[in-house]
Amino acid sequence: MVETAFLPAGIDVRNNVRVPMRDGVETSIDIYFPARHDGPFPVILARTPYDNMSEWVVDSAIYFAQNGYVFAAQDCRGRNDSDGRFNPWIQEYEDGYDTLEWLGSQSWCDGSIGMHGDSYVGGVQWMAAAMGSPYLKAIVPRVIGDNLHNSPHYQGGAFTLHLNATWSFRMGGRTWQLIDRFNWKRIFSKLPLRAIPGYGGKDVHFFQTWLDHPDYDDYWKAMSLKEQYERVKIPVLQIGGWYDVFAGGTMNNFVGMQQRGGSELARNHQRVVIGPWHHHTNTETHAGEVDFGKASVLDVDEIQLRWYDHWLKGKDNGVDTDPPLRIYTMGTDEWRDEHEWPLARTEFTPWYFHSRGSANSLLGDGTLSTEPPTDEPADEYVYNPAFATPTMGGTTCCNPEIVEWGSYDQRPIEYRNDVLVYTSGPLEADLEVTGPVIVKLFAATDGRDTDFTAKLVDVHPDGYARNLCDGIIRGRYRKGAEHQVLLEPGEVYEFTIDLWVTSNVFKQGHRIRVDIASANFPRFDRNLNTGNPIADDDQIRVARQTVHHDTTRMSHIVLPVIPPR
Repeated sequence: MVETAFLPAGIDVRNNVRVPMRDGVETSIDIYFPARHDGPFPVILARTPYDNMSEWVVDSAIYFAQNGYVFAAQDCRGRNDSDGRFNPWIQEYEDGYDTLEWLGSQSWCDGSIGMHGDSYVGGVQWMAAAMGSPYLKAIVPRVIGDNLHNSPHYQGGAFTLHLNATWSFRMGGRTWQLIDRFNWKRIFSKLPLRAIPGYGGKDVHFFQTWLDHPDYDDYWKAMSLKEQYERVKIPVLQIGGWYDVFAGGTMNNFVGMQQRGGSELARNHQRVVIGPWHHHTNTETHAGEVDFGKASVLDVDEIQLRWYDHWLKGKDNGVDTDPPLRIYTMGTDEWRDEHEWPLARTEFTPWYFHSRGSANSLLGDGTLSTEPPTDEPADEYVYNPAFATPTMGGTTCCNPEIVEWGSYDQRPIEYRNDVLVYTSGPLEADLEVTGPVIVKLFAATDGRDTDFTAKLVDVHPDGYARNLCDGIIRGRYRKGAEHQVLLEPGEVYEFTIDLWVTSNVFKQGHRIRVDIASANFPRFDRNLNTGNPIADDDQIRVARQTVHHDTTRMSHIVLPVIPPR
């Protein structure tokens, strides 16, 4: 071990330690040791495809080494200094287990290992945990969900175009690729989808594989975290954000592990901290153009250290008795503790769509109330994929300079005639909405397939319309993600649109709004309305959409209302 100039005095590092996997492929690990040499020590492992010498990895290594941990930073198979071929997610179960077994057998490891990191680096923690290594005692996955099919690849059956394309272009080589030179507007518009990598001069095998598996089939189930809860037997601390692309999955993991975790220890020690953050968690006070202030930023390093100190070092610091949920409520801009999800006191309340048949745009006559509709005329609009409704913030990832993320004023979108806008009257009192949000939409189209999107918006007295959460459903997947069933033209279906989760107080005088459209592009690929296989379709068809709200087809949003204490 050699003390290096870029590390604080006393911390030692061994770079590029070769660690063999079960098939003989060697991976590269950098190992950081605490200044005092009276080990053995507990170990914290980060397995990353993004370079184990990137700034966040080295900063984490220094922080935890200074607090009495060995920190191991590994390049995933096929990335940077590790051998083999990178095939996202496929070999992370076995490679994670093999790495834990190697670390646990080292003389400087005391037999207790935790795992660390966000996004992909969070996902591999769950995968390793499912393998049951006795050395792994706790994990802290940040901004990762329960199901790689639903997020980040096929939310509601729609291909998550922006994320899949940009991530593939970045990760198509052995090292991190620059993507700022591309004309992304042209790339996102390229048809068919399968031609996108070649159009950018790329040959990305896993992008094509994702397109080959639009259904939630065995390919995705083998990697799905929600299929593995019974195999995870250790405490888990998750950290997420309301504007993160994995927001819904983070809360699904919390509930799934409480109900199905593989041990009493796991079921009783699930914890989530979730703030008004995008995918980079609490690195900024703002998500999009809304600044939530200094109080919205927590010391995540300290939160993680307390977790590791208890589960890896055995410190009696109260972690095991902390409330399981720490959530930030927007609108009142405050943190609070909760004990279950959804909250036990939730009143799931339908707010119904109304109009006189002209809810098109912000200038239309669409309204929203808790009163069920009477025999009202349906709303209609034309969806043209060539001029698709554009993305304006939301739970996007991971290049805000290409497609913005977070909260934005939605009025530029709401002035479009292909957006149905339903707005309540001014609220007479504060109304808290915390929990999962869904829309039940009774709608028809004149083709064999189409999409419907929904967005929940907080409208301020001055008209500013702040998006909270949103979702999409591809018509052919209305019966579930496992099978495609095309639509019958003109037939009215009940579509369930999952808007995931939020926590927001609509203040007195504010209004609640729901926007309905048929695209959110380029966050999602455009449904071309033909019913053809999405990956290879290049024929655009204009669709006529009808949304019903009458006594038998009551389109509505279900809000998780939290009554005042």
